[in-house]
Parts: sequence; structure tokens; C-alpha cells
Amino acid sequence: MNPMSASVQERHKSVAVDVGGVAVGGAAPIVVQSMTNTDTADVEATVAQVAALAHAGSEIVRITVDRDAAAAAVPHIKERLLRRGVTAPLVGDFHYIGHKLLADHPACAQALDKYRINPGNVGFKDKKDRQFSAIVEMAIRHNKPVRIGANWGSLDQELLTRLMDENSRKAAPLEARAVTREAMVQSALLSAARAEEIGLARNRIILSAKVSAVQDLIAVYMELARRAPYALHLGLTEAGMGSKGIVASAAAMGVLLQQGIGDTIRVSLTPEPNGDRTLEVQVAQELLQTMGLRTFVPLVAACPGCGRTTSTTFQELAKDIQDFIRSSMPAWKARYPGVENLTVAVMGCIVNGPGESKHADIGISLPGTGEQPTAPVFIDGKKAATLRGPTLVSDFKAMLTDYIERRFGQGAGRSAAE
Repeated sequence: MNPMSASVQERHKSVAVDVGGVAVGGAAPIVVQSMTNTDTADVEATVAQVAALAHAGSEIVRITVDRDAAAAAVPHIKERLLRRGVTAPLVGDFHYIGHKLLADHPACAQALDKYRINPGNVGFKDKKDRQFSAIVEMAIRHNKPVRIGANWGSLDQELLTRLMDENSRKAAPLEARAVTREAMVQSALLSAARAEEIGLARNRIILSAKVSAVQDLIAVYMELARRAPYALHLGLTEAGMGSKGIVASAAAMGVLLQQGIGDTIRVSLTPEPNGDRTLEVQVAQELLQTMGLRTFVPLVAACPGCGRTTSTTFQELAKDIQDFIRSSMPAWKARYPGVENLTVAVMGCIVNGPGESKHADIGISLPGTGEQPTAPVFIDGKKAATLRGPTLVSDFKAMLTDYIERRFGQGAGRSAAE
């Protein structure tokens, strides 16, 4: 076990589900998901965004299938992605008329790797069970898994009303919020039980119960994990924009992951106008890696800066190195197995710089304010070089690349043996 994850409790016992070749649940690693925000009917834009998300590390990508034009586009999207070598499974997100779209567009039903149903809006009154059943039967016919995803903002109102009425008759009624949490849990569990009655195997079902408040999410998922063996998808819905969305998502999911709850996650960030959609993938990866649950990219340790580091040199170098590593990772992962375990340090002065650099696989300690303008580089705990001058950044990147080649390249094992 990764020593960082020694305090993480044993994973919630869930049934493993195969989603287009990606294992979710059971003993499989926690999977990173994302979702497009393009109009799915726009094949070119959707292909480009799915490819970007997959390139960033999204292992499953969800797309909206809300009307005929979107459903008709799905097989073309899948075909173009495969031609580009993008194999991340595609999930169809259905609301209101999913039963009709899947029936009218069999090529879409076949091209998707998973269907997502919201039991709160799959149908209403007498139509609900019929339309829910139709989607489940389509999943069985095409051998597709289903995520049953309850959502706080579109909760089954009949179920909620019934639970509220029952609660009001109790001698010591619960608060309305607690009843709503229970309705979320029951919505997911009752729908899963109904899917199994129809004939969908338990190893084809994933559950989620998304809310937008941290404490509600923790409470709902802890109860779901206690009462169900299904694989669980985590996500704080409507998390927000920027640091608010990142902090809220990390706070909620971090607590659950620490308890061993969660088999797949998505960080639902509101992107800045014209912002990069792949940020949600990066945050999800960093959350899992910071907790010691997965490794995706080399870790860059960098000091926060203080009065000793009035120059921005180390800040610029830290960002440059981090961006360089992330952009290089797709090629590095294929060429250098194990490179994601690399640790790099970019420090700003002589107080902690040399020590932190020695602890990393490769690190540089830049001069602070008033210090001698030299930057020692440490490799495997030993001083390897001293850099200075205008080529310092490019020189360190060259040393980093050379170190990766020597340690993780094809000849590394042979050289060590020799």
C-alpha cells in the first residue's frame, strides 16, 4: 500500500462494474470521470472536447443526450473518437425522454458504454415505472451498465411527499433536511431494486446521489454505503466556480474517500467564461493523488514564498515545471512506465530549499533575496550541479528530462543490472 494512504479505511465493499472496458468498483482503482458541456449534436465540438478530457486523464466521459439530433450524433462521435485513438467510455446522460431516444436511435443505444438515468425525472405518475423499465430493458438488450443518479435538485417528489407525511405523524419528527436526505437514499435504492427485478444484473448498476452541500453529501453517501453493495459514483453537484468549487468538492469527497466510500468521482466545476473544461479532471486527479489513492503525474513540491523570496523567479520556474510535466505526461506515460511516481522540488531560498530538494528525486533550490545568485540541483539526495544565469530554467528542464530517461527509460533496468 502507498504509505500516504495507510490511514484511509478499507474500501466500501461494492460490486465491480465493467464500463466499456474500465472497471468501476470492487478492487479497481477509483476512476476519474468528467462531462462535456458542448451541444452533443455538434459532432466536431463534442469530439474535440471528449478528446481533450480524455487526453487530460478522464477515464470515463459523460455526454448529454437530450433530443433526437443529439442521439443521432452519438455513433458518429464514437466513430471519430476511435479513429483518433480515444477509447474513453462514453456515458449517455438521459432525462425525461431517454426511453424514446434509445428506442428511436438503436445506433446510439449501441454506441454508448453506459446509460445514466435520473429517477426523479425519468417519468411521472403512471408513466414513471413504464419509462424507467424501458430504459433498463434497453440496457439489458445492449448489455450496457446503468448509473441510477438521484439529484437533490430533481428529487422524486412523490417519494419525498410520502416520507414527509410519514415523518409528520411521528411522535418525534425529524428535521425536513434529514427526511430529504433519506428520500435521496431511498430514491437510489428503490430504483436499483426495481432495475434488478426487471433483470439488470447487480454488476451492471452504479448508484449516485448528488447534492450541493458538503454535509448533505457526506451524510447521504455514508448511508448509501451502509445499506447498499452497489458501486458508488461521487460528486458534489453545482459545486461552483474556481476555488469555491474546488474546496467544496475536495472537502466533501475527501471525507468520504477517507472512509473508503467511492468508486468513481467527478469534480463538477463551473468553468470560467471560455475556460478550460479539463480543469475538473486535473482537480479530481490531484485530490486522489494528494490522498495517496492514485498516482497520475509527478508531484512538484514548491515553497509558498515569503519575505526572503521577493523575486518571482522560483514561482515562474515552479509553474513552468508543473506545466511542462503535465503537458508531457501523455507521451511520458507511454514511454516511461512509473514516471508518475517521480517527485520534484522547486524551492525559493536556502532555509528549507536544500533539505526539501534532497528529499525529492530531483530538486532545485533557487537563491532568495540577497543570497548568492546560484541554484544547486540535487538528484537522489546528492548535489549534482549548480545552475546560474539566464539559461537556468532550460538547464533544469534538460536535467529533469535526462533524469527521467535514465531512471524510467527502456534501458534503465538493463543499466542497473549491468
